[in-house]
Amino acid sequence: MNQSKPNKKPQLRGQKLKKPKVEIDPWNNPEIEPYIQIQNISKFYGNYPALKDLSLDIYKEEFFSLLGQSGCGKTTLLRILAGFEEVSSGRILIDGIDMTNYPPHERPVNMMFQSYALFPHMTVEQNIAFGLRQEHVASREIKRRTEEALELVQMEQFAKRKPYQLSGGQRQRVALARSIVKRPKLLLLDEPLAALDRKLREETQFELVNIQEELGLTTIMVTHDQEEAMTMSTRISVLDEGHIAQTGTPTEIYEFPHTRYIADFIGLINMFEGRIIEQDQDHVLVQSEELDTELYINHGAMTPIDTTVTVAIRPEKILIRKDIPTSPHNCVRGVVTEIAYLGDVSIYYIEVPSGKTIMATSTNLRRISEQRLTWDEEVYLTWQPSSGVILLS
Repeated sequence: MNQSKPNKKPQLRGQKLKKPKVEIDPWNNPEIEPYIQIQNISKFYGNYPALKDLSLDIYKEEFFSLLGQSGCGKTTLLRILAGFEEVSSGRILIDGIDMTNYPPHERPVNMMFQSYALFPHMTVEQNIAFGLRQEHVASREIKRRTEEALELVQMEQFAKRKPYQLSGGQRQRVALARSIVKRPKLLLLDEPLAALDRKLREETQFELVNIQEELGLTTIMVTHDQEEAMTMSTRISVLDEGHIAQTGTPTEIYEFPHTRYIADFIGLINMFEGRIIEQDQDHVLVQSEELDTELYINHGAMTPIDTTVTVAIRPEKILIRKDIPTSPHNCVRGVVTEIAYLGDVSIYYIEVPSGKTIMATSTNLRRISEQRLTWDEEVYLTWQPSSGVILLS
């Protein structure tokens, strides 16, 4: 006897998975309140302004980076958030509460220092549990949360060791566990990966972001490493001499820098001085004495004719070719003067007739002995109309 198929669909255990909704980023959603509000902060050391009327909004569960050169004010701002520095003027709000005048131990903030600052006479688990013991948390709860933190950073087997018995990467994990065990509303990281070698630093970047996402922590990191900030951050603020030069997602900062400083600070860049000779809503034409071609950009700049501008183009957006291009714009002849072999890519330095050197990168799909370009070879450079960015300052 044949059984008929059941009419009902089988019930699913647990929650049915749904397609992820397309959500607006919180910083673009006016209905979402910032979690951290930095309002008109200034900080003076004598007559020297370390921070100048700086304002910034950061949202819940962001991994936010403060990026800039030494002396730009990024570490000062981090210490102000932690309560280790007093502001000269302005306010700090965390989750809607004004924390400006609160001492460090009364703020829902934990800071991981660049030096890790582990207690050498304590074991790993004692270091992690230290903050909880200072707050007189119950012993059973301390044990549970310490074990959770050890597991999270994969250091369970090293719980009884002292810091001097650990590698640099292991000490970094202990410092991170100690920072997160109290479940702060705000986690501050002061160049957390600076002491690690390059390979370990790259591996740890993803681990750190995964832990931050798993715990739902709002995190602010100070770094001078551009690749680190680009890899780990939801958004980045680039600081310059105590003020914010630009805030945006890694893509916005890299692809659409606002100024020459930003363009030059983030990654490699070619910049050409010129003046606008044609301007419309959908394109700009720039004439530059540094190139024997006109630069055609397929997005308007709303800038008057004859305005002096800088056109910025990333090296990876420039194509090197041996045949003569037919386009009247965005193509220039030059000679290969230097080649920097970096393994996965090579950077070619090409001198054009004006004497200016242009950088162009190329992925190394072939072995170096099979590369088709060599020194003193004549080549042509071309790029797409969308590759250039107009900079006015």
